[in-house]
Order: sequence, then C-alpha cells, then structure tokens
Amino acid sequence: MDNLDSTIDTMENSRFGAIYGGLIKDLAISSNMTPMEVNCLLMIYYKFAKVNGPGAKQMVKKQFYQLYLVLFNVANVQIIERTLLAITKDTKFVSPQAWISLFNLYITKDINVRMRFAFDVYDTKGTGVIDREQVGVACDKFFYGEDEDELNELKADMTEFIMKKFDIDKDGVISFEDYSSVVSQQPILVEFLGWLFPSRNDKDLMAHCINFDTILNVMDNS
Repeated sequence: MDNLDSTIDTMENSRFGAIYGGLIKDLAISSNMTPMEVNCLLMIYYKFAKVNGPGAKQMVKKQFYQLYLVLFNVANVQIIERTLLAITKDTKFVSPQAWISLFNLYITKDINVRMRFAFDVYDTKGTGVIDREQVGVACDKFFYGEDEDELNELKADMTEFIMKKFDIDKDGVISFEDYSSVVSQQPILVEFLGWLFPSRNDKDLMAHCINFDTILNVMDNS
C-alpha cells in the first residue's frame, strides 16, 4: 500500500495496511465512497485508535463524543448516543465499519436512508413511534431566554405545531409512515427535531481535509 500520509513512516504505514488494508475494498463496495476516500477515512480512524495504546485497533466512544463536540459543535449527549446506536450496537468501541457507515450516512443523497436514520435517532424510547413527550423534550432545546413563562408558551406552541404537522393519522403519535409521508413532500423537514447531519460548511471542511471528492461533487451539484 502506498504511503498515504507523510506524517507516518514506512513501518507505520505498513502496520496501517496490515490492520485495515483488507477492509478498504469491501467498505468501498458497501458504501457510496471510492476506495481512496475509504482509505483516507480509515487513516484518520487509525490515528484516533493508536492514541489508545500501541496495540489498540479501534476508536473508543469517548473519542466519538469529542469528535462531535469539536468538529460538529454538537453538545447534545442524547443525539450523540442515538447516532452511535444507529451505527453500532457496541457499547465501548466504534468499529472501522461503523466509522465508514457514519460518513456514508452524511454523504448519501438517498432521502429514504436519511429519513430512516433520523427517525431512529429521534425515537429515543425505541418504540417505533415518537410521542408528544419526546417532541416536547426536543422543543425544550429550541428556545432560550430568561422569561420562563414565555419560553414555556413557545415550547408548547411548537410541540403542538409539530404534532399537527406530522401526526398524519391523528392517533397521538408520529409513526415512521407519518414522518416519511411529510418529509417525502418536504425534504428540508428531515431534521424536524434537531440537528443530525453536518452543515454545508462542515461538509466543505471534511471534503478538503480528507480529499473527499464525493462530498465535493455533492456540493457542486446541490
């Protein structure tokens, strides 16, 4: 494998290839990325993993949290937890496969994939539906200020508006069918309960930092 990163020597590059080289082709096939893009992402992953010790081969969850806080400026622990749960069931580590799955979600233009991911993150109770309480909790984070009465009124109004908008069959909860019916007509509402996907600026930063041509092409065509 060619030396992809000038900050590591030939021996370390060989170690990287021995650990992750076999995954590159498989992950490129199963994702929307090129082998070079997968290679670049795995090199970053490798650097995260090696911080955990000489024999470490995987990223730990704490590093995943730090990545969100620093790169994406996301401090909502529940969103990070639910995102992790959507890409891996491991309670301690983030595997290379999960790492690639995350970025694959971030670059896909398939609205169905984006909707499934978003709904699973918002379904904090894991019941397959989103109830009024969950919507209310999400709305708590939409408003800030010192007038508590005004804030409570704004939150209540937003909760009511969202329930009316998304509870298509009026059964008191938002099912995936309700949600997808609305978002299919108005894709901008895919993140109706809070930020999940990187912003245009975040994608731009990622694209240039890791030679992510797929993201650049998506941005050029958007």
